[in-house]
Amino acid sequence: MKRVLLAGLLGGITMFVWATIAHVVLPLGRIGISEIPNEAPVLAALQASLGNNSGLYMFPGFGAGNNASRAQTNSAMGHYQEKLAANPSGLLVYHPAGAKAMTPAQLITEFLTEFLEALLASLLLARAALGSYSRRVAFVTTVGLVAVLATNVPYWNWYGFPGSYTISYMVTQVIGFLVVGLVAGKVLKTV
Repeated sequence: MKRVLLAGLLGGITMFVWATIAHVVLPLGRIGISEIPNEAPVLAALQASLGNNSGLYMFPGFGAGNNASRAQTNSAMGHYQEKLAANPSGLLVYHPAGAKAMTPAQLITEFLTEFLEALLASLLLARAALGSYSRRVAFVTTVGLVAVLATNVPYWNWYGFPGSYTISYMVTQVIGFLVVGLVAGKVLKTV
């Protein structure tokens, strides 16, 4: 178990370093994300409409309200296609003024997430008992591919995330699991 923990820790560190390189040094973290042209009036409208209510917003909304019954929601959804045809649509993650970027808490959360991913992949790898190094690396990379497909493709399909963003993020994550596989495959060569 100590070697699995070591593989998870070293894999998590390696994945964190890779993710940092991908987002800070390489353009992978910015592909498919655009700035809003002439954003000042949009920001003012968001502040006026949403104020201090952080959240994930879909627009246009169904029009049934936040506490609608199932019947009210179903009725509103019957007219949703018309709203989509007549209005722009999308998702908006909104935070009121005062947010901070790259805080220690965000970096710690990111590292802990990547450590947990690497630890779980290492636990699976230890149970798989694969003989060759290349098979161990391929196994962990495949675990990552499953995770990547489970989140990114539905976001592209249902919410309209840009294809370039989706592919870039998938590549970043698969490479992250590849580097975990390279490390964990060495540490767990004979468990």
